[in-house]
Amino acid sequence: MLKKLLIAIGGFILVVIALGATKVAQIKEMTSAPHVQPASSVSTFVAKEVTWNPSINAIGTLAPVQGIMLSADADGTIVKIAADSGTAVQAGDLLVKFDTGVELAQLKAAEARATLARLQSDRSTDLLAKNTISQAEADSTNAQLDQALADVAALKAQIAKKEVRAPFSGRVGIRQINVGQFVARGAPLMPLQKLDTVFVNFNVPQREMQVLKVGQDVQIAVDAFPDKQFAAKVTAINTQVDMATRNISVQATMDNPGEVLRSGMFVRVEVALPANGMQIAVPATAIAYASYGNSVYIVEKMKGEDGAEYLGARQQFVKLGATRGDLVVIAEGVKSGEEVVTGGVFKLRNGAHVQINNSAMPSSSANPTPDNT
Repeated sequence: MLKKLLIAIGGFILVVIALGATKVAQIKEMTSAPHVQPASSVSTFVAKEVTWNPSINAIGTLAPVQGIMLSADADGTIVKIAADSGTAVQAGDLLVKFDTGVELAQLKAAEARATLARLQSDRSTDLLAKNTISQAEADSTNAQLDQALADVAALKAQIAKKEVRAPFSGRVGIRQINVGQFVARGAPLMPLQKLDTVFVNFNVPQREMQVLKVGQDVQIAVDAFPDKQFAAKVTAINTQVDMATRNISVQATMDNPGEVLRSGMFVRVEVALPANGMQIAVPATAIAYASYGNSVYIVEKMKGEDGAEYLGARQQFVKLGATRGDLVVIAEGVKSGEEVVTGGVFKLRNGAHVQINNSAMPSSSANPTPDNT
């Protein structure tokens, strides 16, 4: 009985040893086989030469060619508002009238004194011709006449200040006064702006000064009119650079038919620059940005350690140029016709296995129009 038990134990041990040896052999075989990394799914874009029209993009603000806040030139009570809010007016039109009762009474008194002074002056002239009075007396009456006439002119000027007239043709904004209200000198009355032509004011970095010229075409985009582009032209470039921001101010002028645009509106500005020939352009998503240098991954046939061919990604350092929309110019590093990875860039390494899947590709438009949601 003991002998059979020993034989059974020995057989079990032999089976365990045989299984262990087989497993060790399998592990050795697996570890000796070359490791193949699973292929990464990527989207690609074939680099090609395109006609590149560079531009400068900036944020701007609309301003009226002529625009002021009308204010009171003298103290007084308002007796008439001739132009209501939003009214179109012509140069010289009466807008606001102040009470001039006291000034008109003073004017009548001054005109009466001037009439008397004129009579006295004429009489003294006749008497002087007859040598009846001295030259000093004649000069005194003439001076009194001049003083009386000056008093009349001063009162007429004061009355004129009580009538606010449009200095130029334009449109009145929302008035800030009412009939019967007393306003002090300098108090705001109503805005007046000429809106058939508007300025577009924007700033660009000082490095762009060498390509900016008066007369360049400008495209204006406004949130209020997402489906419409407005045309303008650069009309002025500031003579100095802002020392705080190192930006230079630029002004463009554009027509505003129908006065659909208003001063103070936020706009996006694109200044068209002269075309600089054919350029290699790829989507911006293809660029792997890094402090030690920017790079792209080019898809091409490669050979593994066992000599077998596979589709792999080669890291290529590049020199970048201008950007426009979703595209960026590759100044150096990529040739026309090379296939560049645009989706899945940041999970790759040099020589990585890739599998192309272009069913969902990033946008690659020079003028993208994303939904404003």
